[in-house]
Amino acid sequence: MLLPGNDPASIQSAAQRLADGELLGLPTETVYGLAARADQDDAVAKIFAAKGRPSDHPLIVHVLDAAGAEPFADHLPATARRLMDAFWPGPLTVIVPRAAGMAEAAAGGHATVALRAPAHPVARAVLAAARERGVQGVAAPSANRFGRVSPTLARHVVEEFGTGLMVLDGGACEVGIESSIVDCSRALPALLRPGLLSRTRIEAVLGQSLAEPDVEAPKASGTLAAHYAPSARVRLLEAEALALRLATASASGALEGLAVYSRAQLPAWRWQPQPVDPAAVAHELFAVLRQLDAAGAREIWVEAPPRDAAWDGVRDRLSRAAAAFTD
Repeated sequence: MLLPGNDPASIQSAAQRLADGELLGLPTETVYGLAARADQDDAVAKIFAAKGRPSDHPLIVHVLDAAGAEPFADHLPATARRLMDAFWPGPLTVIVPRAAGMAEAAAGGHATVALRAPAHPVARAVLAAARERGVQGVAAPSANRFGRVSPTLARHVVEEFGTGLMVLDGGACEVGIESSIVDCSRALPALLRPGLLSRTRIEAVLGQSLAEPDVEAPKASGTLAAHYAPSARVRLLEAEALALRLATASASGALEGLAVYSRAQLPAWRWQPQPVDPAAVAHELFAVLRQLDAAGAREIWVEAPPRDAAWDGVRDRLSRAAAAFTD
């Protein structure tokens, strides 16, 4: 059931659905989420079942603000508070020690919990209405089958789960890739997943460098080696290698079903121009992968992003999409 996100009645219906422990397709500025109230493990279990996601792989809890975050946290470290003050609402998730007895299923049974305050006006309206019904926050991973391409349009969610799921249509997601995740649960904050919000901006707020993840880092959403994959095989290639491979494929008559997403126009069965701005690529990336998949591409060859920190989030998603297929 697809409902207009700008309709107050739809917001109230969605909030009541969450309060009742049911699932909801919820737009955020990053991607659409499959939401359920985070304080009820039975409700969260429906997310894992619908997505086919392992129950020990933690979800991000979406809250309206810092006050909404507090019930889920044992405490909010100073690093987390600085990041929340600077970037909430927005595409940043902080991992903090979890309050005992709270959001155990959403946290995958781990001692930490991931928290984010989304900026999308529809998400914020739903969270505010749900809070009036006793719902402090909602677990909301991307609204797709586990490991597949994240949805950035309401119809993508319907394609994944059918018309039986209530989905609020909030338009195209502005950011287009998932949030940056910073672990603030240990002495040194670490960047566990890059997003459009750059490492440089995060470090400037913290006043220190972000550590790299190590074996002791908490589990986090979207950090499996293979993820975000369409049905078509994805290959991530530097510009020169991409041109050489295409020349070989063209000479052998093997271009049929071969889609290319690159900054320079190249011979292919279907060519999709790649913007030169990282924010523009992030905004359209998942929609492009879905579009080429739907067109019948057997393989999607993607020109690798520039080696610049601004592209880290895009590079991360493409690398994981390509890792789903091995030679």
